[in-house]
Amino acid sequence: MSSSRIHLVSAESRVEPFVADEYIERLVWRTPGGGSRGGAEAFDPKRLLEEFINHIQELQIMDERIQRKVEKLEQQCQKEAKEFAKKVQELQKSNQVAFQHFQELDEHISYVATKVCHLGDQLEGVNTPRQRAVEAQKLMKYFNEFLDGELKSDVFTNSEKIKEAADIIQKLHLIAQELPFDRFSEVKSKIASKYHDLECQLIQEFTSAQRRGEISRMREVAAVLLHFKGYSHCVDVYIKQCQEGAYLRNDIFEDAAILCQRVNKQVGDIFSNPETVLAKLIQNVFEIKLQNFVKDQLEECRKFDAEQYLKNLYDLYTRTTNLSSKLMEFNLGTDKQTFLSKLIKSIFISYLENYIEVETGYLKSRSAMILQRYYDSKNHQKRSIGTGGIQDLKERIRQRTNLPLGPSIDTHGETFLSQEVVVNLLQETKQAFERCHRLSDPSDLPRNAFRIFTILVEFLCIEHIDYALETGLAGIPSSDSKNANLYFLDVVQQANTIFHLFDKQFNDHLMPLISSSPKLSECLQKKKEIIEQMEMKLDTGIDRTLNCMIGQMKHILAAEQRKTDFKPEDENNVLIQYTNKKFYRLVLKFVLM
Repeated sequence: MSSSRIHLVSAESRVEPFVADEYIERLVWRTPGGGSRGGAEAFDPKRLLEEFINHIQELQIMDERIQRKVEKLEQQCQKEAKEFAKKVQELQKSNQVAFQHFQELDEHISYVATKVCHLGDQLEGVNTPRQRAVEAQKLMKYFNEFLDGELKSDVFTNSEKIKEAADIIQKLHLIAQELPFDRFSEVKSKIASKYHDLECQLIQEFTSAQRRGEISRMREVAAVLLHFKGYSHCVDVYIKQCQEGAYLRNDIFEDAAILCQRVNKQVGDIFSNPETVLAKLIQNVFEIKLQNFVKDQLEECRKFDAEQYLKNLYDLYTRTTNLSSKLMEFNLGTDKQTFLSKLIKSIFISYLENYIEVETGYLKSRSAMILQRYYDSKNHQKRSIGTGGIQDLKERIRQRTNLPLGPSIDTHGETFLSQEVVVNLLQETKQAFERCHRLSDPSDLPRNAFRIFTILVEFLCIEHIDYALETGLAGIPSSDSKNANLYFLDVVQQANTIFHLFDKQFNDHLMPLISSSPKLSECLQKKKEIIEQMEMKLDTGIDRTLNCMIGQMKHILAAEQRKTDFKPEDENNVLIQYTNKKFYRLVLKFVLM
């Protein structure tokens, strides 16, 4: 069998994927006489069998070759696996040797490092006393110069070495403090004088650097002055110069906020304790600038203009607390909230101690003036309404009998109730509640709010509404009067509208101030008593007005109405004559009400 034929069979057998049926079909198709392909050659089964036998032999030969090749490859793989395992064992041995060497090297390095550290400690132990001795020798040399009274060293005569001189004089100043005064008084005074001179020079240098805007030089000088007693004076100079030209606007609070923001950006680049310096600046601004400004604004109107005084106090306190809120974003130490609260309290404590007295006094006088101005505009002289046991007795008799007690007065249709007056009173009280919320101590807030509420009740509910009701009751004619007066119904309508406004302010402005305190129950009880008192008087007035109308109707029916007015002339005629025109108008007006 030719090798080309075997190669063809091998190539066909390696076709992927291998399907036996398709492989036989292709073999039959290629064999002459293997089947009908539309040609003239007939089917030859012997030839096809012979082709099958030959092809099977070729496959057997190919299988033997492949098997030999597989065995050869397996032998080769086993050989290479043995060689690889041998190499791995050799590498493991080499790795173990290298690891042992590494451990030995690490131990040797540790030993050498220990020796070096020990040697360094010994050198430091020898060098430190030596350095101290050298420094002590230098200090003794400089001390001798002060003792002789002549400073020859370049460090004292060269102005460019002020930093080194400051370090030396600071140490000499500490040493001089330990010396006995009787033997070294002169040299101690010289050292102290030089100490003071250098301190002044450093502060002057710091001042000059600040004016030139040299932040790096300011930082160097501040670091040197940190060990001097005059370091606080250096901070004071910095704070003073920071405020030069800082207050050019009309709003000192905005100027203060801008100043603190500007200083906050640079103070960390100058001082080692920036939060302390910034806190001292803020304290200086509050205790000097703001306190003087607040004093000027409040003292001139404190005694003569209570209204302006309260407005200024509220405005200044609000703006100060807003400034404090802006400053909370800066680093001022551990408890900046307490720090700022104390500063605000130090400014306003003398004004807040008696704030509520001023507030209530002003609110009373203002409310009384509003009411008096209204009654003057009506040319009405307010009559006094009795109080005490007699008035209570009259009120009980009125509630039970519905009889008028006292002479009837003519109000000329005036209700003596004004929504304008009520709005003014409520507006004044609203502002008082707002000031009370802002200016009162949290522990005093409910009590102060209750005092303002009692003033509102006194002037709005009693002096205005209750007075109008009493006046309206006195203006209702008796039940046997010939002329009915519906004027009290106007009083009822206006009183109801006004009380709704009062109730709205109670809920909107008073309740938030007392909602979590025992004063809430007191206010609700007082409000309930006022409502009940007014409702009783309104009921009494309405009943008396109705009785008056009924009395007038009876009088008309008895005196003016004829029995024949409704009797038709012809009983078969269903036309009804009209009643008295006056009676008709009265009934119509009553129905429309």
